[in-house]
Amino acid sequence: MTLEILTADSLAPVKHGFFTRKGGASSGVFAGLNCGQGSSDQTEAVLTNRARVADAMQVAPDHLVSVHQCHSADVVVVDGPLPDKPKADGMVCATKGVALGILTADCQPVLFADTDAGVIGAAHAGWGGALAGVLENTVDAMIGLGAKRDNIRAVIGPCISQAAYEVGPEYFDRFYDEDPENARFFANGGGDKMLFDLPGYGLHRLRTAGVQAEWTRHCTYSDPARFYSYRRSVHKMEADYGRLIATITI
Repeated sequence: MTLEILTADSLAPVKHGFFTRKGGASSGVFAGLNCGQGSSDQTEAVLTNRARVADAMQVAPDHLVSVHQCHSADVVVVDGPLPDKPKADGMVCATKGVALGILTADCQPVLFADTDAGVIGAAHAGWGGALAGVLENTVDAMIGLGAKRDNIRAVIGPCISQAAYEVGPEYFDRFYDEDPENARFFANGGGDKMLFDLPGYGLHRLRTAGVQAEWTRHCTYSDPARFYSYRRSVHKMEADYGRLIATITI
């Protein structure tokens, strides 16, 4: 099956893609293009999937670079392969032939580019990382490599939408304590639950940081044929779940 790659005009002509689960070698609950080396999927299948992504991005397999994501605000500068994955949730790069790869299964994959400066970035932004500042830190790290804030474009890829993201009242309290204006990203759910607008919050943080941003408007939870979803796997009581990959290269 052919790979399905979602792209955004605002990042052109930089080569990038939000890959769906289509076209992969994995089977079972991972069926498709599972690129998560931290999953319990067969190692050979995951490596085959990542090699297909690297080929689509026109880089060597070891130049499709990922980090040990941990819902932090930490960002690393990448200029080549990372044999020992550092703990971080953002990457920036100004080196040709390197593809930054972010793994998600409901969290926001965010790709950044300043096409004039030749500087790119990628971030894994769940609610924790976004609240902690991973998006702003990625922008700042790009500026450190020569990007200009006004020239940076950011695109949020497939992630969980507000209609599917029910959270407890403690989430609302945490965001409200950070800034009462954050109340606008929550709607009433069932009982004392709230529905959180993760991409809406991500867009707010990016635009407040001074960059132009958009969301592809794909919900991972509601489209099982195209996307993996951690929350959907929990609701279906599955043992594990696949990870989508979003990549960008100069």
